[in-house]
Amino acid sequence: MLIDYAVSALVTLAVVVDPVGLVPVFLGLTQHLPAGARRRVALLAPAMAALILLAVALVGDWTLRQLGITLPAFRIAGGLLLFALAFEMVYGQRTHREAQTAEDAVHKDHAHHIAAFPLAIPLLAGPGAITATLLLAGQAAGKPATLAVLLAVIAAVALLCIATFMLAARIAGALGTTGNLLLTRLLGVVLAALAVQYVLDGVKSAF
Repeated sequence: MLIDYAVSALVTLAVVVDPVGLVPVFLGLTQHLPAGARRRVALLAPAMAALILLAVALVGDWTLRQLGITLPAFRIAGGLLLFALAFEMVYGQRTHREAQTAEDAVHKDHAHHIAAFPLAIPLLAGPGAITATLLLAGQAAGKPATLAVLLAVIAAVALLCIATFMLAARIAGALGTTGNLLLTRLLGVVLAALAVQYVLDGVKSAF
């Protein structure tokens, strides 16, 4: 069961965060920075995002209980939100939105702050990632071993983001524009299926 949960959590978070899809945004944001500063951004942004998601995983379920929101209800709502995100990925709208967010950040914020905004928030630890983490934390409620697996998965996704950003230029060159579009759409279909499963699980639990 732990292995199944770990695989499901890893696929869900990796697809939602989509570090490969953020490569063009990362390169665009850091093109004016020296190599050392670019490496610092590549380390800091995933680390900040991981801290946010770790906090969500640890206190998210408690927060839902305080708000009187049942887990089945949140699974249905979260599944619908993730499906909307998957829809954007399949039809290319997410990439355009993220690029626009990055462009706005360049004009409004100093370069040294781009690790926090927009990379950590809202591109890495955005609404989709937070929702997915809350859903996964709900499945781990009352199970310390499962929660530990979720925390490890979050750390693993952060390391994946760091590795991806460090190799961003090579990845962009290898995939090309067409390869990146195809990968994003394929991952969007996978996320859509996961989102529907969350909705089905929520409906099943509610009734």
